[in-house]
Amino acid sequence: MINDAAASVDAYFESVLLERGDPCGTILAANRKAGLPEIDVSPLQGKFLNLIAKMSGARRILEIGTLGGYSTVWLARALPHDGLVVTLESEPHHAAVARRNFAAAGVADQVDLLEGLAAQSLGELVKAGTAPFDLVFIDADKPSNPVYLDFALKLSRPGTVVICDNVVRGGAVADAESEDPSVIGSRSAIELLGSDRFEATALQTVGQKSWDGFAIAIVK
Repeated sequence: MINDAAASVDAYFESVLLERGDPCGTILAANRKAGLPEIDVSPLQGKFLNLIAKMSGARRILEIGTLGGYSTVWLARALPHDGLVVTLESEPHHAAVARRNFAAAGVADQVDLLEGLAAQSLGELVKAGTAPFDLVFIDADKPSNPVYLDFALKLSRPGTVVICDNVVRGGAVADAESEDPSVIGSRSAIELLGSDRFEATALQTVGQKSWDGFAIAIVK
């Protein structure tokens, strides 16, 4: 089956391209032990985020959706010593697990985890006049993607990189008649990314995460 073949390709790429295996793999194990849903980015996707952060010279990163902090650590490890990841998580248990993972990974000093509903935390960041972020990674509840993108614009500058995960929804994103809130949110996000505020593209992916994909953009 194609999913089995795709997973085998992922395993091969990981064995060659991720030095000494997945350097953040212990976080995934800790997340499973803590009972968190297994919806983290894959190791190769984590390295993708890491490389995008390095390529863009990011010093300030905003992550919407922490879960157990797996993607957060990949992003934090791309930063210079004085860089910062601000990450948002609404579930207290997830946040507690993430904080332990940050400490174990040695990145706690470069991560500011804000607990609470993401829209509320984002509004507080805007109200506080927070300095613009260089990279925004959106990986939270999909129905709210348009809201998160709107806040991303308010918290960005021209050239800020924006990545929106899980936009393909198993192909359902192409269904204009879908009543699934996650599909509706993903379609609204894609349409916003297609506006004159962004320069964007979207890519489908296959692998350990099955059929999905992401959108990537820069703020004009």
